[in-house]
Amino acid sequence: MSSGDAMQLVLGVVIGLALVPLGALAMRGLTMEVEDEEAVLVTSFGKLVKTFTEPGLHVYAPKALPWTKHTRVSLRRDFRHFKNVHVNDEKGTTVIVDLWVEFRVADPARAIFSVADWNRSLTNLVAHAATSILGSRDFRQILNDRTELGTLLQHDIQNETKRWGLEIELVFIRNVSVLPEVSRQMFEAIAARLERAKAHVEEIGRLQVAQLEADTARRVADLVAEAKGQYPAAIGRALAELKTKPDVYEAYNELYDLSLVRPHRTVTFRGFDGGELRAIDAAMIVPSTDGASNGGPLPARADSVLKRS
Repeated sequence: MSSGDAMQLVLGVVIGLALVPLGALAMRGLTMEVEDEEAVLVTSFGKLVKTFTEPGLHVYAPKALPWTKHTRVSLRRDFRHFKNVHVNDEKGTTVIVDLWVEFRVADPARAIFSVADWNRSLTNLVAHAATSILGSRDFRQILNDRTELGTLLQHDIQNETKRWGLEIELVFIRNVSVLPEVSRQMFEAIAARLERAKAHVEEIGRLQVAQLEADTARRVADLVAEAKGQYPAAIGRALAELKTKPDVYEAYNELYDLSLVRPHRTVTFRGFDGGELRAIDAAMIVPSTDGASNGGPLPARADSVLKRS
């Protein structure tokens, strides 16, 4: 190989190596790369001329022109967290809510050209929708119906954001609170209501217990009266049955009479033996001179009888 051929070979290699980056630059200047969930807007002299939404590599020769510009718009789902939105409910109570809004760009051209700053516009729109919808409910409804109110907010906001090329997919009320002084007043009212309910329950319980005791006492009295009425009837039936057996009935009466005697309270006199005391002395009757008793008055003292006798 001659020196001229070697020079040509070296020159060809150098030119080839130089053409590689030039080719890469030319490819980059003539093609448009679009990623997944993304749109590319191409403008010429400020006018929209083409929109690429299919992911991949697209050949677009006018891209190399200096007056051609492209803008990338994300089509992925996005969210905004609006904190401390102040709303007055229907009773005038200031309610503080946090709103979670999920959306995506449905029309890239409108999202870029129809509104100057849709982030700020969305913030104002959410505040207005929250005031109009939540302001017609009281605090309890806002707490209990957060899912339903979120759906209403979504529909109300979406009707306006369609003009901006935005699609609202979810609006969720995250936190609901009130001002500290309002919270303190509400807690005091709830505490008073609980105390009143407690007193009411205690009073009802006391009345029910008294009613139950009265009913129980009445039933016990009825049962006792019924039992007391059955006892004489049973005794009567037993005596009637004993009368059919005279010997047994007579023995029962004798035993009953003896059972009535109280040994520690009753003194029984069965008479004296032959030489202890005469009957006339026991009766303390003053004897006559002829030895017969008379029915005169008794002396005032017993020792007078002994003297006279």
